[in-house]
Amino acid sequence: MADALLTTTQVRDAGLADWRQLLGRLKARFRTGDFATGLALVNRIGELAEAANHHPDVQLTYPDVIVTLTSHDAGGITDRDVDLARRISEVAAAQGIASDVVGLTQLELGLDTAAGSRLAPFYAALLGGTVADGEAVDPSGQVPTLWWQEPGAADDPLALPVQPFEQRWHLDVWVGIDEGERRLAAVLDAGGRLVSDHAAPRYWVVEDADGNRSCICTAAER
Repeated sequence: MADALLTTTQVRDAGLADWRQLLGRLKARFRTGDFATGLALVNRIGELAEAANHHPDVQLTYPDVIVTLTSHDAGGITDRDVDLARRISEVAAAQGIASDVVGLTQLELGLDTAAGSRLAPFYAALLGGTVADGEAVDPSGQVPTLWWQEPGAADDPLALPVQPFEQRWHLDVWVGIDEGERRLAAVLDAGGRLVSDHAAPRYWVVEDADGNRSCICTAAER
């Protein structure tokens, strides 16, 4: 039996200062500064993962190591993720490697359509992935998950605002709960416009200068 999923409040109460909850995942960035230091950290993370029989996704670049944790069998974050996240932070701290939560992001692509189940196989094939729970999913993690935004009822408080022209694609940009308002401010400073904060802090709807919309999303109130 899969472990029980943790609520957003339980994850926040775990006190994982190095990590942020993004769309059913825990994510951290460790500023290693060079490739050799990053590789050494990855090797230690690998040892921890093997000992726990719980394996994160790890992205190694020259200046950073980005680690993502989720319990795939449970469909979200469990105690296994919290425990391993805490141990990874301890290892990084022991090696003198600082974390940086600013700017942590998870991207999803949303297609505004009521025909998602019919279109899913096409996009799964196009992206080299599979269909899972009605979404096009890439098990290798190379491309974002593709999901479907169906039209909402007019009285649905979580429905997207009516738009004067047809836009089929939009970005769902997931950030930490404490990052949402900062990301919104950055978008507005860059010439964007706030369309709706009715569902904030779950999400804010923003648009570019041409009216193309996206959502800044957090795990709050979910």
